[in-house]
Amino acid sequence: MIDLKGKVAVIFGLANKRSIAWGIAQKLADAGATLAICYQNERLKRDADELAASLPDARTFQCDLSVDAEIDSLFASLKETYGKLNILVHAVAFAPADEIKNDFLFTSREGFRIAHDVSSYTLIAVARAAAPLMTEGGSIMTLTYYGSTKVFPNYNVMGLAKASLEACVRYLAASLGSKNIRVNAISAGPIKTLAARGIGDFTRILTAVEERAPLHRNVDQLEVGNAALFLASDLSSGITGEITYVDAGYNITGL
Repeated sequence: MIDLKGKVAVIFGLANKRSIAWGIAQKLADAGATLAICYQNERLKRDADELAASLPDARTFQCDLSVDAEIDSLFASLKETYGKLNILVHAVAFAPADEIKNDFLFTSREGFRIAHDVSSYTLIAVARAAAPLMTEGGSIMTLTYYGSTKVFPNYNVMGLAKASLEACVRYLAASLGSKNIRVNAISAGPIKTLAARGIGDFTRILTAVEERAPLHRNVDQLEVGNAALFLASDLSSGITGEITYVDAGYNITGL
């Protein structure tokens, strides 16, 4: 059994009980980690507070990762509250609705910028802020999707943003390795989250995975949480800069 007692984890991107971040939070909490759960804005506060209240040692903090001043304020609060960090989970992604719905050819300059800023750059921003608090080394992880590598209907600019995110993982792993901070990504299969609602024909993707994946099913949040628990623990001490697929094996298939 993995024991994370005495470890402090900060989690970004928990919107509601369907969030992949919630599956990760549950698994880290079950292993004994102390959790700092971050929500984006006042609209998401109630759900974050309710979910955190169901965990034994969790607190909530507001932070919009698109605002540098809020990142600075958050990490100052985390330092004051906990003194250190061991684990960081980045489960944040966004693109304007039109950039997902429209033909990829008509991706706008502003939509491209927003998708990359929120979905990719924010990993760099939080890693930079967290590193000074990871005095014992640490594990940083983010969430990506196979659309970074293959074309999926209605994924569009998010595919490019996830490809950028995966490159960030590799470069951050190289940058932070000397501090014994590991950086990895989990490529989760399609899951019915709030964000997934914005992807047209999403049910078709779920069906394709069931038909073609070696396990002939989709995955759930807790299975992603299990992979995150492994990456957060010393069992993965020799792993950094990697993309771990939790997708029932769909990514290995051709026809």
